[in-house]
Amino acid sequence: MKEIIRLDNIARDFRVGEETVHALRGVSFTIREGEFVTIMGSSGSGKSTLLNTLGCLDTPTRGEYYLDEVSVRTMGKNARATLRNRKIGFVFQSYNLLPKTTAVENVELPLLYNPSYTSSERRKKAVEALKAVGLGDRLNHKSNQMSGGQMQRVAIARALVNDPAVILADEATGNLDTRTSYEILVLFQRLHAEGRTIIFVTHNPEISHFSGRNILLKDGRVMSDTANQHIENAADALAKLPVNDDQ
Repeated sequence: MKEIIRLDNIARDFRVGEETVHALRGVSFTIREGEFVTIMGSSGSGKSTLLNTLGCLDTPTRGEYYLDEVSVRTMGKNARATLRNRKIGFVFQSYNLLPKTTAVENVELPLLYNPSYTSSERRKKAVEALKAVGLGDRLNHKSNQMSGGQMQRVAIARALVNDPAVILADEATGNLDTRTSYEILVLFQRLHAEGRTIIFVTHNPEISHFSGRNILLKDGRVMSDTANQHIENAADALAKLPVNDDQ
């Protein structure tokens, strides 16, 4: 399969007062098209810094990062922003939706920066993406008219709308109750089955049961990179939950 992401000995240092903090210390791995990878680690492991690097929000101090065969480190800010917009679909823990805006308008946002789409094409793509996540009946609902699970589905639709090379999820089930978390995992597994490349950054070890590969970070280094031989089915896990489970 085609290589989507390659990190070669990535290091990221930050100056904090007189000290230098080594957030990433020589991280290397490759992610291929169609993989579903969880990146795990406790607070301070370098997980957030790695997420920002993968998302082209930050550049490494040393090492090379290739996204869809393009070297990111040497890019200017504008080129990096364009690459990010075209190649990466972000899903955040806090949804990051515009509050007084409809679901369709939120999903259209990434396409506003892509001059190759007309306004009618943008709307068509946004409607298709919302239907793909099961929200065809919520197109004109605003954020305050939706549940947390519905808002996260809008955020996933927004991540899909540009047909990105990779979906980058940051604690995407972190604000959701157990049942809704499994519903979102069912959706991620379906997107993966359709051929999407997914990177799910989380501190929750349970999430790794549903992905094909798990990368564990500690103190800015990759401690392990293992294939999951027994991938659990999120739909089965959801079906086993008691109906009134809101824990």
